Amino acid sequence: MAASTTCLRCLRSRALPAASNRAFSVLNRPPPNYPGHVPLTGPERLFLAAGSALMSFIDPRRGDMIALLGETTAQPFFITRLRDTMLRHPTGRRILRARPRITSQSLSLPRLRSLPPNTIGATYVAWLDREGVSPDTRADVRYIDDEECAYVMQRYRECHDFYHAITGLPIVREGEIALKAFEFANTGLPMTGLSVFSALTVKADERERLLKVYLPWAVRNGMQAESVLNVYWEEELETDVGEMRERLGIEVPPDLRTARAEARRRKRDGKTTTTTATTAAAGTAPTGDETAKVETEAERAEREQLEIERKAMEILEQADKM
Repeated sequence: MAASTTCLRCLRSRALPAASNRAFSVLNRPPPNYPGHVPLTGPERLFLAAGSALMSFIDPRRGDMIALLGETTAQPFFITRLRDTMLRHPTGRRILRARPRITSQSLSLPRLRSLPPNTIGATYVAWLDREGVSPDTRADVRYIDDEECAYVMQRYRECHDFYHAITGLPIVREGEIALKAFEFANTGLPMTGLSVFSALTVKADERERLLKVYLPWAVRNGMQAESVLNVYWEEELETDVGEMRERLGIEVPPDLRTARAEARRRKRDGKTTTTTATTAAAGTAPTGDETAKVETEAERAEREQLEIERKAMEILEQADKM
């Protein structure tokens, strides 16, 4: 009996390593590498990348699918290269060691509002207040296997609003597309490059501005600027924003809100002039009701444009949370 028991124990002890050494599969998934991590097999990653791309195309409101697409396309090459860029930089190495998180609590937004207006902190919080956004909305990374690389992606997400603030680009479709092009040239993350294709969905005048002004600015500045991920923003909150732009090598693009407002004004003026000329040709003077109708149509067109931008921004904001 003793010999039989020993033999069974030997067999079990020999079987255990074999079971633990089985190849990674759906039925033999390894433990997570960090809290919230979901390990994926190669086929699973490809399937999820393709499926999330298709679902995002069919229903752009699926922010979870857009985030999934971002993570499944970032590794192994792109996010590792970005991590190595940080490791080669002294500040980048400090960020990776400390792993700070950017939230409304860690930055103390009330304190930032008390800083001089020319500082990075004041510029950042003024941009948050103007655009009505919060640093607390960035989703946690789940599908990047390496824990350090997962933090790099998280850091990119949480620093995105600093890039908005330092470039002055607003949260409108043109602004997001231009910033995504800048980020792609600076970081090389695939999702930022894919987002640039949103330029195909904007109106003709907006596309013309992008092609002539903002995309050339984005590519030129993204390539020539220092890596924005190597900035310890938490330590630079009292730095002059102009000094930081000069240090990074970032030129300020033309004010996009001003350009858009001027374009809308010209469009409204053109509609009013056309209506007045048509009425004069008919031999009658425009009445108050006709003038009000022209203004109402212009306002309606602007409301429709704002609604289109709002829906598009929901998509782009979800892409930021990837």
